[in-house]
Amino acid sequence: QVQLVESGGGLVQAGGSLRLSCAASRNIFRLVAMGWYRQAPGKQRELVASITNRGSTNYTDSVKGRFTISRDNAKNTLYLQMNSLKPEDTAVYYCNSDPRPFDSWGQGTQVTVSS
Repeated sequence: QVQLVESGGGLVQAGGSLRLSCAASRNIFRLVAMGWYRQAPGKQRELVASITNRGSTNYTDSVKGRFTISRDNAKNTLYLQMNSLKPEDTAVYYCNSDPRPFDSWGQGTQVTVSS
């Protein structure tokens, strides 16, 4: 079973930046595509960015040009650089594999963007 630990969230003003990290417990990380998901209050969890094991990336339209996903396979770590943050980016952010998430999810990291 893979354990995922997200960190780096916080409270930031609109227009600010945050960098999220996700540490995975197993080397299987380097073999799978990974994604950052988010869940806002009252909404379903959505995939916002993904990256293949070779580094190809994809983003949902609402974050294109503002968020950058990256990975360090040697460290089993996934990153999400978030710039020009907006209040609508407020959510709990999770990492997991994509398109088929592992059964277990981490605790997530809260991102709150104030207007």
